[in-house]
Amino acid sequence: MDNLYLYLPRELVTFILVTVFSLLIGLSQRKISLRREGETTLFGTDRTFTFIGILGYLLYILDPVDMKLFMGGGLILGGLLGINYYVKQSAFHVFGVTTIVIALITYCIAPIVITQPFWFSIMLIVVVLLLTELKHTFTEIAQRMKNDEMVTLAKFLAISGIILPMLPKENIVPEIELTPYSIWLATVVVSGISYLSYLLKRYVFRESGILVSGILGGLYSSTATISVLARKSKNALVDELPEYASAMLLAVSMMFLRFLILIFIFSKDVFIAIYPYMLTMSAIAAGVSWFIHSRRSKTNVSHVEEDDDSSNPLEFKVALIFAVLFVVFTVVTHYTLEYAGTSGLTALSFISGLSDITPFILNLLQGSANLAVTVIAACILQAIISSMLINSFYAMFFSGRRKELRKWLIGGFGTVLLANFLLLMVFYFLM
Repeated sequence: MDNLYLYLPRELVTFILVTVFSLLIGLSQRKISLRREGETTLFGTDRTFTFIGILGYLLYILDPVDMKLFMGGGLILGGLLGINYYVKQSAFHVFGVTTIVIALITYCIAPIVITQPFWFSIMLIVVVLLLTELKHTFTEIAQRMKNDEMVTLAKFLAISGIILPMLPKENIVPEIELTPYSIWLATVVVSGISYLSYLLKRYVFRESGILVSGILGGLYSSTATISVLARKSKNALVDELPEYASAMLLAVSMMFLRFLILIFIFSKDVFIAIYPYMLTMSAIAAGVSWFIHSRRSKTNVSHVEEDDDSSNPLEFKVALIFAVLFVVFTVVTHYTLEYAGTSGLTALSFISGLSDITPFILNLLQGSANLAVTVIAACILQAIISSMLINSFYAMFFSGRRKELRKWLIGGFGTVLLANFLLLMVFYFLM
């Protein structure tokens, strides 16, 4: 933007920007107002908003220091808008004030363009246009919300923005790397990723197919997703069963990406050592899923109803269970290393697959600074393979052991597990 000022007068550039931005807002607002109110209650036209922006520009540049002209013009504009609102309310019973607020924002575009960075001006216009156009989308989202949805959002903001910064960073037990801050930080990060997946599933991909459910569910919890899909497959048609198996493997594929995100957040060194293997494992699971998906019947209906019983990732009991598991794995890992060394930690990584492996992995990333990066990476890969094996048992058990589904589960999970085991051997050979 500064380079443009070398060729054109600054006043010309700012005038054009103010005019164009005001016109864009006017066009957007005119369309929305016509659709909602009609010509009788419409406040001005697209030209009205353009002239409001130009007026704000003129009054600002005539007195840029004291800004008396600009403030006086704002008061007059506000008075006219107030009269317009009163007439609409009394005569036509139209109570919205969105148009008035947008008109005042348009009036303020000139000083923003002149005094603020160019990216900020663009961001302001983008936000105004989006909020204007997405009115009905927000209405639909509000109608879908559960009664306690905003309470849930408030909980997340509280645990991440209020409680977390206040927690002490001193060890609870002197010889163990375990602090209230590290426990809560792990809980916040995992809850944040799970909460984002929950929101996408509920509000963006509400009428999603089975495969999309597997993808989003894998970001939340692959174990829970596989269990839900397996239970739903009990009543599925035979031609639909490959789609359920494919979705379960997609959940596994997304599990690798979810852990890769967590590893990147907590340890860049471990991320550099492990990301080729994690990405390869994710690609293998996705490839096997695609192969099974391609074997489905072309008349198959890939739709799964929303699971109304799915728990919110920010429920207190979920966070409490995670925090307890994190503490348990921290203590167990410490004494395993002290009395059994890295060989004991290797055994523990396989055993951790019997429960949620996320606390174990985050404990390795946060509290094992004395361990080699390769040891941490190997234990993470082993824990994931162990968890996948348990998930395959869950899939067959909760599906009622349907023979038609079993071949896809055994073949799909078996292929992914074998490939991942071979990759683990390659990792050990190269470390």
